[in-house]
Amino acid sequence: MNVVSFQNHKISYTVDGQGECIVLLHGFPMDHRVWADFKSSFTPRFKVISIDLPGFGQSEMIHKNHSMTLMAEVVNVVLTTEKIEKCMLLGHSMGGYVSLEFASQFPEMLKGLILLHSQAAADDENARTNRDTSIEAVKENKTAYINPFINGLFSDGFIANQPDSVNFIKEISHSQEVEAIVAALAGMRDRADQTDLLKRIQVPVLFILGKEDKRMPYIKIMSQAALPAHAELLILDKVAHFGFMENPQIVGMTIGQFIEKCFQ
Repeated sequence: MNVVSFQNHKISYTVDGQGECIVLLHGFPMDHRVWADFKSSFTPRFKVISIDLPGFGQSEMIHKNHSMTLMAEVVNVVLTTEKIEKCMLLGHSMGGYVSLEFASQFPEMLKGLILLHSQAAADDENARTNRDTSIEAVKENKTAYINPFINGLFSDGFIANQPDSVNFIKEISHSQEVEAIVAALAGMRDRADQTDLLKRIQVPVLFILGKEDKRMPYIKIMSQAALPAHAELLILDKVAHFGFMENPQIVGMTIGQFIEKCFQ
């Protein structure tokens, strides 16, 4: 793992391959390990940077509330350290929220944006209440919280046919500290609405959504793909919240083609 200091705290990340840069930002409550298989198709052509967001994986805690703004600043420090001037940013779920905040703060560094099971709207009042409920549940019993949460991110068919893959995500999630999970939940609860950003963003945006995603219903989000000047939308059948695991061939091919166009 590579290490950089941010506000006197260690941030860990991996760098694989050479060429134009792709940055992978994991979802909640995970770390860089979720990309292990998926990124292998890109490392022969690109430099792939996978970051452990604050508190997750081997990155240290910074605050009790890890805002999307803070996480975006962490991404910028990593890219500055690696002397990256332009990149593609791919964010899964929470990583998509961070990607949008990065696009707001550092638009000059982006060649394109990929929102993988993510979206631009802020939490509404009900969602904020659910975040607070989750915070209390994690503090009370992390294990009891994580297992049903992770099951809810996959389609029933994938859980039945690929139990090892689901258990892999559970293992990663169980390895995270309670404080990190709570800090991320608070940050997501308080995040800014980025819908207006989509209306003015200058780089292409790719939305990837799953028809069986209970956490991120595609019916509510697909209209956001009409906001950017240049956008593409992929809606996956029989896929929930983990398209890059549930249908890696289609997702990988779509992302690869999109990246090639952005770097032309």
